[in-house]
Amino acid sequence: MKKLLKDYWLVVMAVPFLLFGLIVNLYKMSIPKQEVAKTEQEAAAMTPKASNPDGVISADEWAKVFPDIVESIKLNSKHDYQTDYLVEDPYLVELYEGYGFAKDYKSARGHYYDLDDVHETARPHAKANCLTCKTVNFTKLVNDIGVDAYTKDFEEVFASLNEGISCYNCHGNNEAMGQLTVTHQYMADALGDNVGSIHAANVACGQCHTEYYFKPEILECTVPYSSLDTMGPEPELKYYKEIGFTDWTQESTGAKMLKAQHPEFETFLLGKHGKMLSCADCHMETVTRADGSTYKSHELVSPLESKTLLESCAQCHGSTDMVEFVHGIQEKVHAREDEVGDKLVELKKALVEANQSGKWTEDELNEVREIYSDAEWYFDWDYVENAEGAHNSELAYKCLDTSEEMINQAMEKIQAHNV
Repeated sequence: MKKLLKDYWLVVMAVPFLLFGLIVNLYKMSIPKQEVAKTEQEAAAMTPKASNPDGVISADEWAKVFPDIVESIKLNSKHDYQTDYLVEDPYLVELYEGYGFAKDYKSARGHYYDLDDVHETARPHAKANCLTCKTVNFTKLVNDIGVDAYTKDFEEVFASLNEGISCYNCHGNNEAMGQLTVTHQYMADALGDNVGSIHAANVACGQCHTEYYFKPEILECTVPYSSLDTMGPEPELKYYKEIGFTDWTQESTGAKMLKAQHPEFETFLLGKHGKMLSCADCHMETVTRADGSTYKSHELVSPLESKTLLESCAQCHGSTDMVEFVHGIQEKVHAREDEVGDKLVELKKALVEANQSGKWTEDELNEVREIYSDAEWYFDWDYVENAEGAHNSELAYKCLDTSEEMINQAMEKIQAHNV
């Protein structure tokens, strides 16, 4: 009897604890889990099914597995400032005469706004090739149907898009945690076996942050290099000359011109930092959770605006005030750009006069036109590289110095002819 009573009271006393445990567990179940997947196997098992008709797993769908990371992606909406370069540096209107950038040339806002910016620009875009680095959906379309995607109607394709730059661009639909993937086929084709010699994070960013051109007629996006040795303003200019490619013919000068496209990938890799660091090291903070685990924030920031990233600079730069140091480089580079840009405009005016004078043969004009075009290429290669010298100040100055030397050479030929 005593044993029965004892067992009875044990059960009675246990009930409140059991109820309390049940309530706690129900409460825990009601809280969204943060970073549930801790291993690649767990992530693979939890990979969401794509609801998009094209098969792209969206950021919102990945949020069920990696909520912290997806939340950090959304923080890029804060980066909405924009600079109108044609207002800031009016000489560009003259230099880009006859090309779309003379109509509209603003700094890119964050990835969050890529689709808005490409749709709202005053630069013409009849075909979908302009969407190459603006959205996961177009990247997937090219991977699915090949180069025919580039010549599709812009507005028709744009109407089918539902997400800008996002997870698929750098990771594909890859369930392996953090694994980076070359999703842009033109980069894989160009680098081939050389891709393994470059940090994966740099290739992921470099797929879009690079010099490129669209092949005539088929409009396939292509990069003018195949290795580290063939990157840079000089070998890329040689590449274009060998294939006879130009972006447009400037009517007033008759010169066949090239337009550089934000070569951050090459500029960074060819500098000191590119041999030691990756793009992610400088633009993506490492965040520590309450449980001590870490993840890479996918809010892309300037290291000058992040205390965490600035502290990492101290490993090499010691007590240097990095904000003051880098801003000093950028101010000097920009001042040099203004100086060379103004000289290019003067050369252009002199070439226009020569072109209209009727006193020059076509061969004589073409000689000066080519020097002028090359000079603008070197100037532009620096100008459109968005770090303003911070990625590689030596290369920035070299581009501008080379451009100025060519300007002087062309002016001497014009002056000698006019004597």
